[in-house]
Amino acid sequence: MSLTFFTPGPAQLYPTFEKHLQTFVSNQLGSISHRSQQYRDLHKFTVDQLRTLLNVPDTHAILFLGSASEAWERILFSCVELESFHLVNGSFSKKFYDYSNALNKYAHKFEKPMGSGFSAAEIEVPEYAELICVTHNETSSGVQMPVSEIHKLKQKNPGKFIAVDIVSSAPYPDLDYTLIDTAFFSVQKAFGLPAGLGVWIVSEKCLAKAKSIKNQYSIGAHNDLPTLWKNAQNNETPATPNVMGIYLLGKIAEEFNQIGVQTMRKQTEQKAASIYKFIEKTAGFSSFVKEKPYRSQTVIVADTEQPSADIIKNIKEKGMVIGSGYGEFKASQLRIANFPATSAEEVDKLLYELGKL
Repeated sequence: MSLTFFTPGPAQLYPTFEKHLQTFVSNQLGSISHRSQQYRDLHKFTVDQLRTLLNVPDTHAILFLGSASEAWERILFSCVELESFHLVNGSFSKKFYDYSNALNKYAHKFEKPMGSGFSAAEIEVPEYAELICVTHNETSSGVQMPVSEIHKLKQKNPGKFIAVDIVSSAPYPDLDYTLIDTAFFSVQKAFGLPAGLGVWIVSEKCLAKAKSIKNQYSIGAHNDLPTLWKNAQNNETPATPNVMGIYLLGKIAEEFNQIGVQTMRKQTEQKAASIYKFIEKTAGFSSFVKEKPYRSQTVIVADTEQPSADIIKNIKEKGMVIGSGYGEFKASQLRIANFPATSAEEVDKLLYELGKL
């Protein structure tokens, strides 16, 4: 049986993935030199498509890493000499905070319980914190921080860097990169690709900070920002890159651009509205995130009266896979991914089968 994955990552592969993969193999692109013009053209194509899709200005580079988790380390090395500040309301925002401590930075945090959101008005950034770390979409809990609040937070703190985790929401959030210093995501969620590639969007201001810190402290020996940036100017990477991942990402981003990112955002919101309406009106389900402005549009989390494992098992028998809750909520929650790879018709089928349980 062919399954449809509503898991929050790795997630359903985008419908045209197999076609693009076959082209990659047929053209023997896995064997080309990463210092060849053929590779540089491939690299530039992907960067250009992402720049268009996410409206990234020329002041920011688009760099390729092994994962979004690597971006945590690169950002902390590059933008923090001594102190960072983290908004923590779930497992992944906490891991960003934990990375800072592991790198011997002084990490501050403003923490709220799982399922709670942040507004700019309630946040006081410590005086000496150099970097504000924000998670737009907390994958573990289904909370989104509205983009308008992220922008306000930066406007309240213009002298500090702001880093935004858009791992499980890009390309949905419409970030203003004249305000956002750095953001990052990985491809195994909304871009509908296999895992193994991280994308780091980073500004010239971050580069200058990294060069300054490098005069006093280590900013890492592998993939440090000045080296990544220098190579990117020539459409290359310092080490041999994930050519297949970069090629496939460019092709999927091109298709997203053909659809139009605004159209995709509306489709995401329409599908999310259907899922939340079902959760609120169906016995045995309720929304984990109580405040509507903070409900994720891309990873919907539902509390369940039945054990989530039973629901997951029954739905898999119908040809669909949904995610369990995260951590301590594994047995009592469902996480339903709402990414572009799953259509409105597939969402309707999922809700129909959930309603029969």
